[in-house]
Amino acid sequence: MGLPTAWGAAAITYKLACPLAQENALGARIVTCAVFFTVGTGLILHVRRGLLRELRQIRRVAGATQGVLLRPLPPCVDGLGVAAAQFSADRRAGVGGDLYEVIGTEHGVRVVMGDVRGHGLAAIGTVAAVLGSFREVVHDEPELPGVLRKLERAMGRHLRERAKAEHPSSGLDPDNPVAEEFVTVLLLEIGRDGEVRALNCGHPWPYLLRGPGEPADVRGRVEHLAAGDPLPPLGPFPLPAELPVVRYGRLLPGEALFLHTDGVEDARDSHGRFFPLATALTEAARTQPVSPQAVLRTVFTRLLGHAGGPPSDDVAVLVLRNDRARVPRQQSEPMAHQVK
Repeated sequence: MGLPTAWGAAAITYKLACPLAQENALGARIVTCAVFFTVGTGLILHVRRGLLRELRQIRRVAGATQGVLLRPLPPCVDGLGVAAAQFSADRRAGVGGDLYEVIGTEHGVRVVMGDVRGHGLAAIGTVAAVLGSFREVVHDEPELPGVLRKLERAMGRHLRERAKAEHPSSGLDPDNPVAEEFVTVLLLEIGRDGEVRALNCGHPWPYLLRGPGEPADVRGRVEHLAAGDPLPPLGPFPLPAELPVVRYGRLLPGEALFLHTDGVEDARDSHGRFFPLATALTEAARTQPVSPQAVLRTVFTRLLGHAGGPPSDDVAVLVLRNDRARVPRQQSEPMAHQVK
């Protein structure tokens, strides 16, 4: 405040003490206007520089927060090659509402991919609640449904606390806190033998990219692993009593799974056409062996070209490739979904 105060004092002193400021001649008025214009311009520039410094600091804090919540994944987790990327539709904040994590546990490699309703700074709390709970419970819960139950509890607790913070005068826990808030979640578990199990709460199903060990007519093929209607997203409705786990069979060495949020397939071009994700994945899978980093580059390059720039929704992509020693496929366990 020192510089603005000095400028203001100089302008007032000039007006009160300078004889030229007391004259009514045209020249004197022009000089007086020039003095006050200079002072006003200096104050505006000073305030602008202060606001820019504060904005840069806020962006640094938001970036650091995003780095802690959505921390960079290691290139390999228990024999699985990993590559992930995301960007936010809110370019001012640089923080999105998409989330992912890959953790190796004694129960297998467990993966979460999620999408919070909305994006930007408002989604940080929900992302923190879901990821914080996931990182804790994946080591303790032996079965995938137990993990999902704990995520549901964490989400409900977060929504109740947020509702109380937004309406502190009530002093009561609302029955339906922040009813419009929800998060879609896809949980995967990849066992030591490559068996893949999944639970899906309103999220897009993954894709399978066939590896070099497949027959020539199957090698490089892309398969959408849809398995019926998913469970409801976490937040607006309670989960059903029974949580049917989808069993996909074994992920063979060289095969890869592609997980994504709906911002990928919902991206449109100037004619309103949706992004052809399956076509982009087929192009990426032509090069054998499938490289997770190459898949990311191909998909994002095609996506940005299709949308003519960053899409209007948050986008997150995660690729997992089985780099373990070869496990022979059992004829009774093809890579196809079975609900149990």
